[in-house]
Parts: sequence; C-alpha cells; structure tokens
Amino acid sequence: MSRIGRKPLEIPKGVTVSITKDNVQVKGPKGTLNMKRHAAIEVKQAKDEGKDVIVFERKGNLGPERAAHGLMRALVGNMMKGVTDGFSKSLEINGVGYKAEIKGNKITLSLGFSHPIDYQLPEGITAKTDKNLLILSGIDRQQLGLAAAKIRSFRPPEPYKGKGIKYVEETILRKAGKTAGK
Repeated sequence: MSRIGRKPLEIPKGVTVSITKDNVQVKGPKGTLNMKRHAAIEVKQAKDEGKDVIVFERKGNLGPERAAHGLMRALVGNMMKGVTDGFSKSLEINGVGYKAEIKGNKITLSLGFSHPIDYQLPEGITAKTDKNLLILSGIDRQQLGLAAAKIRSFRPPEPYKGKGIKYVEETILRKAGKTAGK
C-alpha cells in the first residue's frame, strides 16, 4: 500500500475543502483551486484526534491505481499549501546585458538575441525582479513550475561560461574551454 497515500492530510485553519463525485475544490485565504478527481481513488473528509483530515483510499490494487493513490494525496496537499502559503520559484539571469523587465502581466527578456522576448504570464502567476533574479510566485504549483520552465527554455544555461537563465538552486556543471596544444 502507498506510504504517502495512507497518511491522512490535515486541513489547515481557514481552509475549506469540498469534495464532489469528480472534483476536489480547496478554498483558502489566497484563493481557490480545483482539481479533477481520479476515478479509482476515494477522497473523504474525516476527524482524526479532533482534527479535520482528508483520507485517500483506493478501490483496487492494480499498478495505475496504486500510482494514483500517492499522487492524489500529494496534489491535494500542494493545493492546500498553495491556498495558505503560496509557492515561489527564483530564476537567476546570468550574462552581460541579459535582463528582465516586468510590465503588468508581461515579462520582456533581453537575452542576447537580436530581438527581445515577450512572455505573457499565466493567470494567477506574479513576477518581480531583484537585480539579476526573477522571482515568480503563485498558488498553483503546477502552473508556477510550467511558467518557470518556459522562461528557462528561452536561454538555458550553457556549460562554458554559465550564461543563460537557471534556477537558483540549480548547479551547472562547467566544462573546460579550448586549450592551445602543440
């Protein structure tokens, strides 16, 4: 049985969860998130030691059902963390003349190409800059990761000088450049 899926998920204060036949909705101080429920996973609200919790049970024991068991718990847990605390991802922009400008809901990136790149942020994602850092934040972890990956794909870091856009926690394996030989 899934170790993650078996753990009950505690509902934080100020968060309401509504479970329908095919949908899970989480409302909190930062907003509302919806997710389609997996058909093989039963999602129920219960009481555990005086606390409100959500319990996840699977109907069968086949491989896809076992895989979805822990996944559903993790996704609902991310929804709860998102509506209470939110998520953020930091991208570091390295390179001479490389910069990012934010105008409303649009990011204009100058990355050494002959033209600037305009990227429209998805709904619910906000951005701010701090010197060479681009900080994205939002309540939906999947949307946030998708936006960060798309921005990074415009100029991934190269291994010789480290120029490009990288995640702050990412390390770039550097290569030695050419050397003069005889």
